[in-house]
Amino acid sequence: MGSSGSARAPKRCIQEAFDADEHANNLTRWQQQYDQLSPGQFYGRLDEIELTCMQVFKEHTCQALRQDCCVWPNSLWIGIPPLTRGSRINGQALNVDEVMCRPGGHDFELVTPDAFDIYGLVVDLPTLNAAAALQGIALDERWQQVPRRHVAHDTLSAVTFLLERLVVNPKGAIADQLHQDIFLMALLELLQAEKPCQEAPPSYAHRKEVVDRVKRYVDEHLEGPVTMEALCELTHVSRRTLQYSFTTILGISPLQFLRLTRLNRVRRALRAAAPDQSVTEIATYWGFWHLGQFAHDYKQQFGECPSQTLSANKPAFRKLIGG
Repeated sequence: MGSSGSARAPKRCIQEAFDADEHANNLTRWQQQYDQLSPGQFYGRLDEIELTCMQVFKEHTCQALRQDCCVWPNSLWIGIPPLTRGSRINGQALNVDEVMCRPGGHDFELVTPDAFDIYGLVVDLPTLNAAAALQGIALDERWQQVPRRHVAHDTLSAVTFLLERLVVNPKGAIADQLHQDIFLMALLELLQAEKPCQEAPPSYAHRKEVVDRVKRYVDEHLEGPVTMEALCELTHVSRRTLQYSFTTILGISPLQFLRLTRLNRVRRALRAAAPDQSVTEIATYWGFWHLGQFAHDYKQQFGECPSQTLSANKPAFRKLIGG
């Protein structure tokens, strides 16, 4: 095989992680933060192919997650979960034979169930537009505004089969350019979908704004406890409306959101702690005053004690500072 850039093999990578944020950081060129929603030890696997102008991957996560994501700029991302049950993008539930779609450089939120798989394709826009022009294909530009797209079942099955074969179970070496051409054709097939997705209900915008306002408030009041009464006053809605808003947009109650957000933030703090910091110091900073209950809740949520998380971090910290 020649040594020219067009004939080089694509860069392949398989990574495993036992922490949700560590797994989130494994995806090349994405900006992400994952909160673990379901209890138990986390496991994630990422099979990734980097091409000249594209990125293709299969991601597996064993626990339910809330994901804050941003794809690299001037690109397009298509997410294809083989099973859509329990998946949400920007608060909209995914239906059968739908894929997720977001432009690069824009924040979006995913909620995914446990035992979740998703195929992802990211392409830079000049490459996508050039390929469409070459094939004489007029792209549906609604993908920039609508996070869900309906795709014909047979088309979706064929694309999923192709991705599994090329990303997870490759047979023999295929050059970078050939890989890119194959993936681009698959992407173009998905973007030609003619049937629009079902519109979000009229209540969607208001409920999402309620949830977004709570998230902004919680971000500004990191360490202190937040009550339901304070959230109702903040959002100018009843407890019932607050409950409906969270279960519709995130699939969890407001109380679950508050509790899980604080636990995930404590975990990040423990993983980033300085050598002289203790579990007690970190837990109380984040508003966990009953340390026995905190330790129980933490172990139930993450499958390990807070002290184990802290101890696992310290050798890495010493290595980082050259100790």
